[in-house]
Amino acid sequence: MADRSPLSPDRLEERFEDYKPLYTQGEAIAEANRCLYCVDAPCIQGCPTAIDIPSFIRKIATGNHKGAARTILSANILGYSCARVCPVEVLCAGACVYNAWERPPIQIGRLQRFATESILRDGVPLFSRKPATGRKVALVGAGPASLSAAALLALEGHAATILERRSIPGGLNSLGIAPYKFHADDALFEIEWVKSFGVEVRTGTAVGEGPGAVSPERLLAEYDGVFLGLGLGADSTLGIPGEEGPGVVGAVELIARIKGQAGFRLDGVAQALVVGGGNTAIDAAHELRLLGVPLVAMVYRRSEAEMKGYGHEMDHARRDGVVLLENRVPMAILRAPDGRVRSLRVTTAKEGNPIPGTDERIPTDLIAVAIGQSRATAIAKSFPGVEVDAKGRIVVDPATHRTGNPRVWSGGDCVNGGKEVVNAVAEAKVAVRDMLAFLGTGSPRPSG
Repeated sequence: MADRSPLSPDRLEERFEDYKPLYTQGEAIAEANRCLYCVDAPCIQGCPTAIDIPSFIRKIATGNHKGAARTILSANILGYSCARVCPVEVLCAGACVYNAWERPPIQIGRLQRFATESILRDGVPLFSRKPATGRKVALVGAGPASLSAAALLALEGHAATILERRSIPGGLNSLGIAPYKFHADDALFEIEWVKSFGVEVRTGTAVGEGPGAVSPERLLAEYDGVFLGLGLGADSTLGIPGEEGPGVVGAVELIARIKGQAGFRLDGVAQALVVGGGNTAIDAAHELRLLGVPLVAMVYRRSEAEMKGYGHEMDHARRDGVVLLENRVPMAILRAPDGRVRSLRVTTAKEGNPIPGTDERIPTDLIAVAIGQSRATAIAKSFPGVEVDAKGRIVVDPATHRTGNPRVWSGGDCVNGGKEVVNAVAEAKVAVRDMLAFLGTGSPRPSG
């Protein structure tokens, strides 16, 4: 795992520290000993990948760190990153019985990080690859869904090749996760671990129709199966006057610049607005505030109670100074004669609908738009037999994650519309189970 990193130095991400630091061994054992090892284990029910949480926590408590890591990674091959990026507050820890007693739940995410990080960073071997089968699978996109599927396929002895159009692999994990949760270099470390199973990752390789792209026909001719882990596309736009020009950026693009672009700065930004009410909007606003922008506000067209973003994330952002302006609809972006953004004109809204005559101008130097992302429909539809629904999501059989083409499977954001990393892993497991049956091999469980 010693490949030279494609990341450049002098990135804003380097200014962020973990907001949930790695436990020391003493802290981990003390927290593990709080666990009640419930018979019905509601925490397992709260995990999309069904990690045996009481089991790995018990192993931490008894000093069996390798066993704890094996338990986690056997169920969730990307358990290293999920330990940091999962919204445990609404998943496993949110289901902890301690919550009903108004006591702090077990810090499952931090215990999972302790177990996986302490083992993987030391290079302790956990799984061995089965003999080569001679079968080959291509995976399009190097995000969490493809990485998970490729790792499981490779461990079964299949040749797994990931094709990624960007120069930096990892998708959401590398360039989309808030840097106070997970740094890009940590995402690349995990990818190197996946590659150690024999997975090949080809960056700078586009798939689809167009100059220089690898065609779907070629992939289907050269590989026994194809997995589409396309993620999501570009940020959606507001479609209002003044949006085109400097000072207005998609929130996903902004986060990617903070994490991956050398020399990117926010000099001269004294006030910033983030339009949207989802988790991406909260992350972008929180990052801007932590980077020292004095005034950061979120503009949302409905009430806080209707926001899609997690309440605990909004609470964290608010504690660090982010302001929420609810029930306001953006109408126009106003610029100075030199083209710089000066303010956002908004109208008060009721149930998301503008109320005439209630306009106000909110001064700002930067506007980040976080109202969703486009879908990679063109690439998906270029594969014969693959269909997308009215929302641009790839249509799969939920029991197998196979598309309308019997040799093409899919999972992750391009199927679910944009959920968590752990959901992408769970969907990849379903797809691989069916792929292994199609390829004539066994179960997608890492072997010892």
